[in-house]
Amino acid sequence: MPHLAGIDLGSTSLKAVIYDLDGHAVAHASRPTELVHPSSEHPDWAIWRPEQIWGGVCESLREATSRIKNPGDIKAVAVTGMGMDGVPIGKDGRWLYPFISWHCPRTAPQQQWWLQHVGAEKQFSIGGNPVWAFNTALRILWMREHEPKILAQTDKWLLIEDFVNFMLCGEKATDYSMASSTLLFDQTRRAYSDELLNLSGIDRALLADPKPSGTVIGAVHAKAAAATGLRVGTPVVLGGHDMLCGALPAGAFRPGVVLNIVGTWEMVLTALDRPVLTPETGATGWWIDSHVARDRYAGIGCVVAGDMLGWFRKHFGFEEEQRAQKEGGVDWDYLMAAAKEVPAGAGGVMFLPHFSGSTIPVVDPNSSGAFVGLRNITGKGHLLRAMVEGLNYQFLQMLAGLQSSLGVTPERFVAVGGGAQNAFWTQNKADMVGKPFEIPQIEEATPLGAAILAGIGVGLYRDEQEAFERVYRAGRVLEPDLRLTAQYRERFQIFQRLYPALKEMQTELRKLG
Repeated sequence: MPHLAGIDLGSTSLKAVIYDLDGHAVAHASRPTELVHPSSEHPDWAIWRPEQIWGGVCESLREATSRIKNPGDIKAVAVTGMGMDGVPIGKDGRWLYPFISWHCPRTAPQQQWWLQHVGAEKQFSIGGNPVWAFNTALRILWMREHEPKILAQTDKWLLIEDFVNFMLCGEKATDYSMASSTLLFDQTRRAYSDELLNLSGIDRALLADPKPSGTVIGAVHAKAAAATGLRVGTPVVLGGHDMLCGALPAGAFRPGVVLNIVGTWEMVLTALDRPVLTPETGATGWWIDSHVARDRYAGIGCVVAGDMLGWFRKHFGFEEEQRAQKEGGVDWDYLMAAAKEVPAGAGGVMFLPHFSGSTIPVVDPNSSGAFVGLRNITGKGHLLRAMVEGLNYQFLQMLAGLQSSLGVTPERFVAVGGGAQNAFWTQNKADMVGKPFEIPQIEEATPLGAAILAGIGVGLYRDEQEAFERVYRAGRVLEPDLRLTAQYRERFQIFQRLYPALKEMQTELRKLG
């Protein structure tokens, strides 16, 4: 029976999952991703060690392949994972410096240089990117300034997925979705931008050639086979950025499907037929990537979400934690039950979910969170319900931007991720939007998306649609309460005024410290 392998390089774990062609995981193994702080002089610097990344992948693959009868049944392998983080590789194939992790703040000065010399508007008009401190090009600029001898010895700067592909098959390549995260990719031409290369002074020769996801780039060589348990000659296929790979088994490669990825961060992702690179789109916090699906782009927005609920749980959930220990169950369920008991509108309490600033549709990193409408009858359930509603009002703002900035009319909503399993949170979102939310039964969506690309690359699936039809399994569908939809529509207009009303006051408070 043919199988496909997906490798997922996450910030917390390195996973290897082997699937059959119907998307069932037949073997799975993982190892932790070890974040290292290497410098006592710079304790906030953070790296990934290449030997640990490759070693963890090898161990995971060896364990997973040992659990199937015949590793030769694995017909192809593809890699997905985090973007931006890269490693300089010398001509002899050795790494010359660790991956600078996306956690590391060292490239903040290079970010400011880029904003001053390239500019946010020009960057978006070419690459579709916001300028974040951890973008790949800024790491190269940092290396040029602080480790010029190492950069001079560098043959290729390989992004983390591309590094694992190189270790598997010896080929140096990248895909369009990963190239999109470098700050150097021209979305319209799907090639590196001569203008951005010239402005930055970055040598094009440092960058691996970009190709479509699903392209076979090589085959597992003998040394990698011995380390991983894969058979010599197993095709290695380009995967792509994790969130975009995760969109494939959810169907979010077709325009009109909105994928809601809910966790510490909440992401909204939708497929586009063309890149929308207008100043208005960039100013509202959207970014545009090349999709891993052929001839598609993606509009992506993200905000901090579950992290704020985690804050509430940590500081106000002691009683529920004690109750869970005494009566069984999970403290979180008791907290959400209290929020559910409070009527819609949270007794007049409203929450501005800007604990970590705001990224979309209000782009203001200095904004702060706030509760308004507190009274002496306000209880814990009111506060938590107000937080959930505030997060979902923010989701409504993002949906409004889909239409106004990207020209997308949502037709179908699919929710995945740990937060999507929070029934109250997702049900409240459906009530606000007035549309059903599907929560499919997908086993590890991100590595499954990589496996789908591997299957497309070797012809086991004709295209993304055929793969989706084979692997998709419907789960719960949460239908909206349209009576609540009407109530929330009115309250949403008040929420829209909350940030402007507090902005000036928050600015003054920051000045006072």
